[in-house]
Amino acid sequence: MDDTNAIVLDFNLSLATLLVLADFIIRVLAIIYVPRNRRPQTALAWLLAIFFIPYIGILLFLLAGNSKLPRGRRRKQQEINQYILEGTEGMEDVKRDPPWPDWLEPIVELNRNLGAMPLVGGNNAELLPDYEKSLQAMTDAVGEATKSVHVEFYILSLDHTTAPFFDALEAAVKRGVDVRVLLDHIASIRSVGHRKTARRLTKMGAQWHYMLPVRPLRGQWQRPDLRNHRKLLIIDGKVGFTGSQNFIDSSYNKKGNIRRGLHWKDLMVRFEGPIVAGIDALFATDWYCETDELILREHDVPRPVKESPIDAQVVPSGPGFEGENNLRLFNALVYAATKQVIITSPYFVPDGSMLYAITTAAQSGLDVQLFASEIGDQAVVYHAQRSYYEELLRAGVRIWLYKAPTVLHAKFFTIDDEVAVVGSSNMDMRSFALDLEISVMVRGRTIMDDLHELQEQYRENSRELTLDEWMTRSRVAATFDNVARLAATLQ
Repeated sequence: MDDTNAIVLDFNLSLATLLVLADFIIRVLAIIYVPRNRRPQTALAWLLAIFFIPYIGILLFLLAGNSKLPRGRRRKQQEINQYILEGTEGMEDVKRDPPWPDWLEPIVELNRNLGAMPLVGGNNAELLPDYEKSLQAMTDAVGEATKSVHVEFYILSLDHTTAPFFDALEAAVKRGVDVRVLLDHIASIRSVGHRKTARRLTKMGAQWHYMLPVRPLRGQWQRPDLRNHRKLLIIDGKVGFTGSQNFIDSSYNKKGNIRRGLHWKDLMVRFEGPIVAGIDALFATDWYCETDELILREHDVPRPVKESPIDAQVVPSGPGFEGENNLRLFNALVYAATKQVIITSPYFVPDGSMLYAITTAAQSGLDVQLFASEIGDQAVVYHAQRSYYEELLRAGVRIWLYKAPTVLHAKFFTIDDEVAVVGSSNMDMRSFALDLEISVMVRGRTIMDDLHELQEQYRENSRELTLDEWMTRSRVAATFDNVARLAATLQ
């Protein structure tokens, strides 16, 4: 009996020694490897996770610690970027007459170098801020297609609200129109009725594929939370839509949202003119990455429009690019502002550079405003966002909270009366580093006036958050906000 006990004791001591040694090795390797090519705050968050829960932390890091797409996908991105650069030489049709701001030229060049797309003039842009009317406008556009329909949405779901759009797609297929559809894999299969959506696309004869599929048994694998968050629709290469809206009912068909009466408020923009070729080139990029089929140059570049033309530049971003294109653009524009910065972002979780740019602008005497929602649909992000409010308010940023039960999901911001950016990108670290996004930088009197008018409508339906009010929130709420802020930096 004594010998047995001694053996068991020796085994337990050996096992404990091995666990302690493994724990030590994990921590040392983490300190060496985790900070490599990562933001300090992101590296610190991962290190804290690994040090407090070493075995679980290291497993999470191995699963979700690499923010880059597979090497083959990045190679395809580089190939098609070069193709776009070669195919868009000379497309710039922009009159740089006064009052063209001096600071804009290097930002245009920055975007061109990062995302390959040129700034083009001679475009029209129509804002579509009403959810149902936006869906109807896109459905009507599909009904007028004669050659091609390119559909790409983070979430594309067949339900009672979107059924007319699927009917229009089916009718287009029957007319002989090339209908190509891309939808994000993880986001779509998490949506109610995803099997019904897939069956309908297949039955109608549309060419469709999931974006960034996570199907290990088929050899399709990358970090699961690297997603394609873009939303765009192109008709015959002549009309393009992009913005913040997913193609789904405004409640997202979730029981919790319906019970709470939540509805999303978005902004899509309908473009005509040469910029549509840039939006279509981005669809072609994603189509090539998912199918190996190159469909660029199916259509001639649309002619410039003559009535109230605006300048526009597509800025793609995501883990397929070496730099964080949208973050660099956003920072450059905020630092260039001389009068006013107004931001609308449903998920506002900036990295350190973005936070410094915004608070610096406010402390420099600029009129800096942030529109966000009074309520949130994603608890961690919602509370992480709230953790920034005190610093923003103390810097002089005015915060407007859109009244419940509407979730303000529009994503755009304006710089002075000169330039705006609209698209799918939030001002959060996920959109900067993990999600594939589309942003369109625009300049022109008509669209700036329309966007400022829309901001005024938001203001009328919002309440202003004051520092005094914010400082009275409970300690429990403040603690939860700060913990969520730390969790949001894990990327």
